[in-house]
Amino acid sequence: MDNPFIIKPYKSKDLFCDREQELRLMLSNCLNYTDMTLISQRRLGKTGLILRLFDEIKEQHTDISTIYIDILASRTIDDFIKLLAEGAMRAFKPKTSIGDKFMSFIKSLRPQLSFDNITGEPQLQLTYNSVQEKEYTLRGLFEFLDQQGCHIVVAIDEFQQIREYPEDNIEALLRTYIQHTHNLTFIFSGSKKHLMTDIFINEKKPFYSSTTFVSLDKISVSSYSAFIKRLFTQSGKKIDNKAINFILEWTRRHTYYTQQLCHTIFANEESMIDVDAVKKACNQLLSQSEYTFLQYKQMLTPKQWNFMIAIAKEGTVHKATSAEFLSKYKLGTPSTVTRLLDSLKEKGLLNDDVSIKGTSYSLNDVFLSHWLERL
Repeated sequence: MDNPFIIKPYKSKDLFCDREQELRLMLSNCLNYTDMTLISQRRLGKTGLILRLFDEIKEQHTDISTIYIDILASRTIDDFIKLLAEGAMRAFKPKTSIGDKFMSFIKSLRPQLSFDNITGEPQLQLTYNSVQEKEYTLRGLFEFLDQQGCHIVVAIDEFQQIREYPEDNIEALLRTYIQHTHNLTFIFSGSKKHLMTDIFINEKKPFYSSTTFVSLDKISVSSYSAFIKRLFTQSGKKIDNKAINFILEWTRRHTYYTQQLCHTIFANEESMIDVDAVKKACNQLLSQSEYTFLQYKQMLTPKQWNFMIAIAKEGTVHKATSAEFLSKYKLGTPSTVTRLLDSLKEKGLLNDDVSIKGTSYSLNDVFLSHWLERL
């Protein structure tokens, strides 16, 4: 039997846990042509939720088309254009009305077209003679999609990556082209919350106040418990409630790590899962990841590494510059800790949760946090 605890973003709604409230909100936004900014911690399920939404649209609203692109690996506006064009080619297949028109549009750009040997997905190589030609192509892509007479939802994952582009005006350029579309709805998703917040909330930036925000929190204990029990039971395995509670506490209900732990438990082929079986899987995961964790030490300064150990031992830190915390772990001055916080957030290793009570800090990688606790 296939392992039902998938560790890829999305397979089917039966293997997708909860998010019903967020799904309804995002679907309503799509139907009302409301652009969205979707943010959360890394690996908390943003991509899965987008693909779940697209699955729902495909089933219930066949008049709406969807395009998904992940721009995390992109480095320039050239890459962005390439990814958007390839996403449109996947969405609008050849021998369909829009697909044939899109291929004619692409051919006018004199591309080199190939197909991935493994996935069969189209791959484009576009060349430009000037910066103006790139901008014309980008504008042309948005205009083409907007003029097809149908509603299209475009999801751009890891949108904060545009901040890494060498082009100075990329935010203004994208905002200009996007705001002139009428039949497109955009979902901007990102995992670096401080960058996404600056893009969409900073009044000095082009995208200021241009979207509604959707923020993902952790799935509730009751929903996740029922989901875990159902999938194990349907597969002919028994799991007791204490084991489920241990799973959710150890993974901190972080979607990716909860799925990964359950995936490992299931793969161990035990018919009765108790707390001891869960702990066995926990130790397996930490042991398997140890080499990767040690690489972090090589990448970080001693102060950064020691600070991460301090955060891990606390689990969550609410007052990172307090005298008590600084003294307990010999971290130096508040200004030193502030620099450490900024550098680790920039590297994507530290999560900051902002609430009415203030800001709390924890390590993004739950398994790394548990491994560091032992040092």
